[in-house]
Amino acid sequence: MKKNIFKTLAVTSLAGLMMFGMTACGSSDSSEAATVSTDGSTSMEEVIMALSESYKADNENVDVTYNPTGSGSGITAVQEGRCDIGLSSRALTDEEKASGLVETEIALDGIAMVVNPENPVKDLTVDQIAKIYTGEITNWSEVGGNDEEIVVIGREAGSGTRDGFESITGTEDKCQYRQELTSTGDVIATVGENSAAIGYASLASVNDSVVALTVEGVEPNEDTILSGDYKIQRGFYFITKEDTPLTDAAQAFFDFATSDDATDIISEAGVVPVA
Repeated sequence: MKKNIFKTLAVTSLAGLMMFGMTACGSSDSSEAATVSTDGSTSMEEVIMALSESYKADNENVDVTYNPTGSGSGITAVQEGRCDIGLSSRALTDEEKASGLVETEIALDGIAMVVNPENPVKDLTVDQIAKIYTGEITNWSEVGGNDEEIVVIGREAGSGTRDGFESITGTEDKCQYRQELTSTGDVIATVGENSAAIGYASLASVNDSVVALTVEGVEPNEDTILSGDYKIQRGFYFITKEDTPLTDAAQAFFDFATSDDATDIISEAGVVPVA
């Protein structure tokens, strides 16, 4: 009888030690690997991917994820605790700041006015752009182009790019869009397929399928954005919560992305660093 008891105790103890060992290994693995979640602006894809890749090169056990949902959704995700860092291509509103959210500007970005390569128009004034988007100018011939109706393309409500564009041009709640698209890539693709279309997009995302117009004779580039000569520009922001500390991994990535070490990476992504 005693032998059976001792045998049972020995087996139980061995099983407990094995379970402890397995748990300890699991804890060790999870402490070595970490994930930093970012969510928000589709315009910030180039810069966040460049920062993530560079950071991971020196921090192999850290995975920085990116969910391209749009600026408004990214801000909400931070408020609701669904991501570590929100990404926004617009500044926070007073109401959002009052709720405990904090913005940290990491870069400046030009909002490029893009047209199809077949469009002969190469320059517009801010006033002409505003009139095109509010429906006062409806034909390209009115601004020196072909005799065809202008197809006005923009972003969906809640987009940081749309908010920035409308604020700068004074067209809030006045734009008459033919199409409202959900990403920067969609805007560029749509304009690239339609010779009569005009759209706005992050300068960092512009490719050879479209042409970026000069605005009042000024080309959008790093120098003109930093100097303020190019008028249609906005900030790129990291959004966090004032009363919610970041995880160690998220704080380390945040510190890297806002340091001088990241300036060249941000610049190579097509936007202007502010660190």
